[in-house]
Amino acid sequence: MGCVFTKPSSDFMIYVQTGDRRNAGTDANVKIVMHDESGNSSAPITLDNLFKNDFERGCLDTFHVPSNKIQGLQRMGKIERVEVWKDDAWVASDWFVDKIVVENRVTNHTFVFPIFRWIKAKYHYQIRHLDTSLPQFEEYPEQRKMELEEKREAYQFDQKVPGGPAQVKSMPSDEQFSFDYKWDIVSLKAKLIATSLLVKLMAHGEWDSLSTLTNVYTESTFHVPKGADRWNNDVYFGLQRVASLNHSLIQLCTAIPDKLPVTDAMLSPLLEGLTIQKAIEEKRLFLCDLKILEGLPVRENFVLCVPVGLFFLDKTKQLKPIAIQLFQKPGPENPIFTPLCKTLTWALVKMWYNNADAAYHQALTHLGLTHLLMEGVTVATHRNLSQSHPIFKLLAPHFLYLIAINTRGLELLISDGGWVDKTMNFGNKGLFALISRGFHTWRMDQEGTLPNDLKNRGLDDMNVLPCYHFRNDAILLYEAISKYVKAYVSLYYPNDELLQKDSEIQGWAAELVKERNGSEGGVGILGVPGNGKLETRQQLELIVTCIVYTCSISHASTNFPQYEEYAFPPNYPGLMRGRPPTDATADVQERDILESLPDRPTTLDIMIVTKILSAKGTKSIGDFEVQYIFDPQAREVVDEFRKDLLKISKKIKERNLYRNPPYEYLDPEIIPNSISI
Repeated sequence: MGCVFTKPSSDFMIYVQTGDRRNAGTDANVKIVMHDESGNSSAPITLDNLFKNDFERGCLDTFHVPSNKIQGLQRMGKIERVEVWKDDAWVASDWFVDKIVVENRVTNHTFVFPIFRWIKAKYHYQIRHLDTSLPQFEEYPEQRKMELEEKREAYQFDQKVPGGPAQVKSMPSDEQFSFDYKWDIVSLKAKLIATSLLVKLMAHGEWDSLSTLTNVYTESTFHVPKGADRWNNDVYFGLQRVASLNHSLIQLCTAIPDKLPVTDAMLSPLLEGLTIQKAIEEKRLFLCDLKILEGLPVRENFVLCVPVGLFFLDKTKQLKPIAIQLFQKPGPENPIFTPLCKTLTWALVKMWYNNADAAYHQALTHLGLTHLLMEGVTVATHRNLSQSHPIFKLLAPHFLYLIAINTRGLELLISDGGWVDKTMNFGNKGLFALISRGFHTWRMDQEGTLPNDLKNRGLDDMNVLPCYHFRNDAILLYEAISKYVKAYVSLYYPNDELLQKDSEIQGWAAELVKERNGSEGGVGILGVPGNGKLETRQQLELIVTCIVYTCSISHASTNFPQYEEYAFPPNYPGLMRGRPPTDATADVQERDILESLPDRPTTLDIMIVTKILSAKGTKSIGDFEVQYIFDPQAREVVDEFRKDLLKISKKIKERNLYRNPPYEYLDPEIIPNSISI
């Protein structure tokens, strides 16, 4: 905004915002024609400030329109359209424009022309005021068709994980980070190492005691994680199921599964005088079953448990574990462990449980079902919806940097021999296999629609499991997003017929459900409302609500607790060495705990990467980095959404005054719009 040049006053001013992206600026000669609502036009106006380098990346340039250029215009009228073009002079002729604003200083009216396009040489772009229309009302269909064809060339599908999600074949230049250094994981990691006093301490060797490990977190760079002093606490272990990074696996227990042969005699001391059946009837028993992990590839000499856990809501409304079986098939070497076991034996069992839970979290809850799932949706959106389409304008802020962080993350964290291979029991092969499994079962109308997901897990009643902080906060946000989307959609689709005749939105919906098959396929999402053919506005509203919710709420809730949970390995160990216990009567010692933990260098690597991944990098939900929406009625809808978010933020802050520990991850103030880290 500092690149502004002023001259003596004119009746008309033109402001041009060049985009802040790689190679966005230009040295070409630029011209513009203004067209008013009566069909009158200005003469071609050359946009050039003498002795100044206009159209530099990220700059706002101001141009005074000479009076002899506007003689054909109605001085009191509305500028309905601009026609803009450039030549191919000079080497740097590529030009990306965010917007052009025309100010009529006679009437004090301004007219906004959103561009968000690369302006190629010698093509006359026609941009209408506010530039928002359905394709059936487009006045320049050939231009719209040309731009979509260019997008389809740049955004092509690929399936990089066998059986996994649809991704972009190669990252388009438009998806690069604006400021690469800010998002360079390698550089950030090097900086943390260089500035941390821990490096020498963590350079080599095993842990000699739990107290040594606990005392590592003494500097501001690596603060004491929240889990460090609660890691062996059953109440905190229960909270990890409902108010931490893997919050959507728990379900109401309506019957004890045969594979978990617990008895009243076994659990009697833990049920506050209730029988198992009575606890079920009172809706106080809950189940977590990680059966999806069965048979996954695992790194050589490592084990990944496939646990099932039973949890009880006590009289103080706190959730506690009462039984854990580390594998699916019961037997003498796969006993049921309870809090009645010796203290460190029970602690070690919970660590093995959380190790399996971490595998599920990283592969599905985090990477697969936010990052990678939404990458395919992003590609389909660019391929099918024009920049002028109102739904594109709604969704675009929630895709910011998503493809870039996925590309960089896959290269640096999930490559062969990378972070996952070093710090998790199942390594890359297991992670990719689990992602593939998840994509064959996840449905947008079930797991992707929060009210339905909660109902399927028996947790839609807010009186059941009242300490389910994730649900209690997330449902507020889901309803706010749903209200926002419904109001926005109704502006442009006052009836279902307009939706049915919208070729772009129908092509988008079809590509969302089209089977994944490399460059020839689509996104392959199951359970998309309408199944590829949108008949009603409600179907579109559900799809868009799921996308906005996933890119913001789902991702924030599963990403930002990572340092607090993973950075102290006994609390949530991504990596466990040795073999899990097979005897419920065993007497585990501290040495057994230490030998199961990652060594010092691996622990440091976990601390550094989770620290980076837990850092918020973009603006809060509703406060968009790039403003695509200029239609006044739509802006009112956005403003109402922001007011709702402020109310929710206040309510969550009030709730957290009484929560121990507070659950802060769904306060709208800290939820980014997009999956940008």
